[in-house]
Amino acid sequence: MRILIVSDTHRKNENYMKVLQMVGRMDLVIHLGDIEGSEYTIQEAAGCPVEMVAGNNDFFSDLPSEKTLQIGKYCVMITHGHHYYINMGNEMLKREAIVQGADIVMYGHTHRPVIEVSDKITAVNPGSLSYPRQENRKPSYIIMEVDEHGKANFELRYVE
Repeated sequence: MRILIVSDTHRKNENYMKVLQMVGRMDLVIHLGDIEGSEYTIQEAAGCPVEMVAGNNDFFSDLPSEKTLQIGKYCVMITHGHHYYINMGNEMLKREAIVQGADIVMYGHTHRPVIEVSDKITAVNPGSLSYPRQENRKPSYIIMEVDEHGKANFELRYVE
């Protein structure tokens, strides 16, 4: 199973479209918020199921602020992260995800990519496809692959 994880497109969808062409067929797309009214565009372009949550800039969206998904053997919590003060670090979010029974928590908001794997929880943030804030300032996304043994692997990629 191949999953595209993106966030913080802020209605600038050019890089999202470019990434869809680069990665080929996906089984699922997860958008972690700040879509800003592009829900239909994100959904239609994907060519597969799409899961989305609302971000702090999705003012008039009826998307939920968080969701729990089952991906293979993993319980996955998806959220934008701003309700968990994510700019101050992801510890509060990771604790909440563990309480909710999640194995993986995915979030956005910071515009900085993260892949943290530990025994208790895996935390993943794809960064931003539109306004990256990490040192190299390259738009980023994550590909999650669940292999034939059911193990999840995460790869951070950049749009050149």
